[in-house]
Amino acid sequence: MKIKETTKKQVDVEYGGPCDPYVSGKVRNRSCTDVICCLLFLTAIAGYMVVGVLAWLFGDPRHIFFPRNSNGRFCGSGTNRELPSMIYVDILKCATTTNVMAAALEGQQCPTTQLCVPDCPSQFWMLPPDAYEPGAEPKDFFQQKYCDPSLSLATTTWTVEEILDKELCPAFLVPSKPALGRCLPSLDALRRIPSDFILPGMTSVEETVSSIKSAMGSLTSGFNTKAIGVRIFEDLASTWHWILLGLVVAMLVSVVFLLLLRYVPVVLVWLLVAGVLVVGGYGIWYCHSEYNRFKTSKMKFGDLKFNSDISAYLQVKETWLVFLILLCVVEFMLVLVISGLRKRLSLAVALMEESSRAVGKLTSTLVYPMWTFVLVVVCVAYCVMTSLHLVTSGAPLYRVVSLSTSVAECGGIDGSEACQPQTFDASAYPGCPSVRCIFFKYSDTGVFQQNLAYLHVYNVLAFLWCVNFVIALGQCTLAGAFASYYWAFSKPAEIPPFALTRSFICSLRYHVGSLAFGAVALSCFQLLRLLLEYLDHKTQGSQGYVGRFLATCLRCCFWCLDYFLKYLNRNAYVMIAIYGENFGVSAKNAYSLLMRNIERVVLLDRMTEVFFFFAKLLIVGAVGVLAFFFFTGQIPLTSDTLQAKTLNYHWMPVLTVTVGAYFISQAFFSVYSMCADTLFICFLEDLERNDGTVQKPYYMSRNLMKILSKPQTFVTALPKE
Repeated sequence: MKIKETTKKQVDVEYGGPCDPYVSGKVRNRSCTDVICCLLFLTAIAGYMVVGVLAWLFGDPRHIFFPRNSNGRFCGSGTNRELPSMIYVDILKCATTTNVMAAALEGQQCPTTQLCVPDCPSQFWMLPPDAYEPGAEPKDFFQQKYCDPSLSLATTTWTVEEILDKELCPAFLVPSKPALGRCLPSLDALRRIPSDFILPGMTSVEETVSSIKSAMGSLTSGFNTKAIGVRIFEDLASTWHWILLGLVVAMLVSVVFLLLLRYVPVVLVWLLVAGVLVVGGYGIWYCHSEYNRFKTSKMKFGDLKFNSDISAYLQVKETWLVFLILLCVVEFMLVLVISGLRKRLSLAVALMEESSRAVGKLTSTLVYPMWTFVLVVVCVAYCVMTSLHLVTSGAPLYRVVSLSTSVAECGGIDGSEACQPQTFDASAYPGCPSVRCIFFKYSDTGVFQQNLAYLHVYNVLAFLWCVNFVIALGQCTLAGAFASYYWAFSKPAEIPPFALTRSFICSLRYHVGSLAFGAVALSCFQLLRLLLEYLDHKTQGSQGYVGRFLATCLRCCFWCLDYFLKYLNRNAYVMIAIYGENFGVSAKNAYSLLMRNIERVVLLDRMTEVFFFFAKLLIVGAVGVLAFFFFTGQIPLTSDTLQAKTLNYHWMPVLTVTVGAYFISQAFFSVYSMCADTLFICFLEDLERNDGTVQKPYYMSRNLMKILSKPQTFVTALPKE
């Protein structure tokens, strides 16, 4: 007891101490750091809120999520409440390469009548030849629910040809899937098209399918570029409860894994290594079996040129061959890494044992990632909603279009005349029975609309800044709590009460500017990466071999720089939590400290990162495989449920659960990772400040003393545990 009192009085006071006054050592009178950056951050947040309010006032996301008919009314609302879906009367006119009017609309819209209907067609149907004969009754051939509501088939005096000229009813129907209300032909159905389904003017079924695919290609690449996006939203809306269940499973698996790490770390390490290799081996076996399954298939990537159904690529043997090669390479690299580092795993296990002990004393730290997760979700939701409102901020514009009559016969109607669907009068255009007022695009006039590009960039930059700040706040808070644990000479007696809360308040009170400094530096770099990726995507078709090689090299270099910045920021936040310096000084001190102990950094700190990476890889892989069997209906318990709710893309909920499982496991393991990094920084500081004598005793535990491997003659005073 006397030794403890003496050593506490004789601690080197030239160094600053943690924020908490209960921690041994000198406590610096902290003050706000990087005040200018703090003010800039608060100003950026205020500007972000202003942009969100303006976008909310000018935008209307209903234009994206809900379809409109040719009269400009939303399907599924108002007078069309009972008609939630929308069909294109003649989808073949959507092909911009063969339709003059579609080209005049600049690919923004399909020049055909759009009708609100109760549901999408589920069967192949086309008008029989006798429907065109004189005296044919339209009610005997058309279905009222797929015709214009203004037309009554029971009382109309128009002939079938007149109805087709006015595009009041479709001449054929193809099984379609709804994409948030928009009925688009199903590629699965087109592969099972009847042999006698040949549209008028065509000579074969193959030509019919090719024409429909061409029209779909124009839809997905032109006026309806968001078709895939809205289908994805539809899948997420119909499976959100199953996705939520999958995320809960991922959370439970992560909690169980951390509990095992707390009590049996050595056994868990080797079980984890074996589990990762087993999961990789199963993936190789599955890809090999799927490749053999489709080995005799004649389908190639060229056949899917206009395919928007990404799941169709899973029926191509080349896809599984690529997956097989990638998994084999990854498995081989994992075996090499594990073989080369197997003798050094024991050192990392000792550091993880100490991290588990620290987390066990500060159990509230396991809950903190949920707060970070909530804040990140809020930032993501705000960014997405702001983007949707910005995209739809302009007023919808409409143009006069002749749907089935040539431009010359209609007196020069070429799709350039503006109109309003609510007041449009087709009788003003005699000789044009199929004239319509069609949606063209959103207006880009006005100060707000003309600066949308800058507002989108600001939206992305502010979003990145907010997310990186939230992550930085969490790292600094956890670092302060774990530093309080390390610098408590007698554990757990001197561990301050409410260490996590004290550290959180300290970070918000003094270091918002420093955290914002590190966050904005990383955000600007990430924004630059996004812009380069955007430019690379836009110029991909015109790049040569040299251009693609340079783009790949830049992408690799930027990834390395991004990793370095994140690692430097992380250690800078630890130094901020310990000593309270500004970001620049803390980053410099952290970098110098790590460089002076580069060997220990490689052997200990990076080994723990490899372990946590394997742990997350195993959890994400296990949950992802379970989600795959679940959403593809291969689990008998869920087959009926999934058949009742047919998905457009089975991979979308699987990918959502897998990505969500990664972020959940990342949130939980970030506590252990941050604890290991903090203890490692404190460990290095302890080595440089103290020598184990009575005058300068080590604050490290006996467990960490094993890593030091110093002769016990130098260790005359050890902290009590």
